[in-house]
Amino acid sequence: MSNKDIIGIANQFKIQESIEDFHTITTGHINDSYLIRTNGDSPGYFLQWVNSYIFKDVEGLMRNIETVTRHIADKVNNGNRDGFRVLELVPSLEGKSYYKDSNGEFWRMYLNIPDTHVYDIVENKEIAFQGGKAFGRFVSDLADLPSQKLTETIPNFHNMETRILNFLNSVKKDPFGRRKEVSAEIDFVDERSEEMLRIPEWIKEGKIPMRITHNDTKFNNILFNEENKAICIVDLDTVMPGSVLFDFGDAIRTTANTACEDERDLSRVDLNLPIFEAYAKGFMSTTHQSLTNEEINLLAFSARYMTFIIGLRFLTDYIDGDPYFRTSYPTHNLDRARVQFRLIEAMERNSLAMEKIIKDACLSLR
Repeated sequence: MSNKDIIGIANQFKIQESIEDFHTITTGHINDSYLIRTNGDSPGYFLQWVNSYIFKDVEGLMRNIETVTRHIADKVNNGNRDGFRVLELVPSLEGKSYYKDSNGEFWRMYLNIPDTHVYDIVENKEIAFQGGKAFGRFVSDLADLPSQKLTETIPNFHNMETRILNFLNSVKKDPFGRRKEVSAEIDFVDERSEEMLRIPEWIKEGKIPMRITHNDTKFNNILFNEENKAICIVDLDTVMPGSVLFDFGDAIRTTANTACEDERDLSRVDLNLPIFEAYAKGFMSTTHQSLTNEEINLLAFSARYMTFIIGLRFLTDYIDGDPYFRTSYPTHNLDRARVQFRLIEAMERNSLAMEKIIKDACLSLR
């Protein structure tokens, strides 16, 4: 889109100052994002195009975000939260939480939170602890909000049964002739699929409660301030009914990986056990009073579950011709899948140690 188009869309929101300029933010797989600068005293604005190919019910998605941010804001405003913040939506000129342009595309705007940064790779245990504490606080803040109040923005998002079925269908159809390149990865999935079905089975049986969860807890969805304190959780598109196991497991996938998500040298991929321990302690410090014994017992395994499901999604997307995740080169999604599968192998080697860390963290908080 042209600069004029972006500025025109930004002016469809209730901005008090005049827009000076903007720059494109290149991170993220799904939505397009822009930082809008103004000539006033405001910290600027964060404008996003919402991908309605991925999110079929954008209006429901935005109602979710309104409900969740309002609920957390009430708690932030009524207590000492050590600088913890929540995203603040900027209404459109029509008073809605989004703007729909003449092409039927959806846009939203947040107030920018200045002087913050994110981590793609966790540098030390203190940062990991802070991140675990922040995502744990997010789950705890929403524990008293009934999950039925939210729309399921992506049906079966972390449903292993659905993801495995989609994968098998893609392998069978092989629309781009890529199956022959991924025979080792297909075998990897086949060997572990049965074990990975344990969590969805327990959810269906009611042994694991459904909560309002973030469902996309990559570590770079946490904003840190200049003192390296975690102060805000971002990227709320997938906040919906889910399991706390999804949030903990996906965070470990990105927190305790010793390499980047698309590292091509697999010898660099391993599990950083001290980082896992620090994150787990931070997470438990803000959630231990609300978690059930069944949830606690599966926290360590949930890291493998979520790493498997994300790896499966990357691999399926590669076989299907990369329609979902944004890629930078032809085998990008395949490289991503291989990183996830190598990380699972590291988690398998360290499974007993991971379970002991969770148990010890629980005991220390009693």
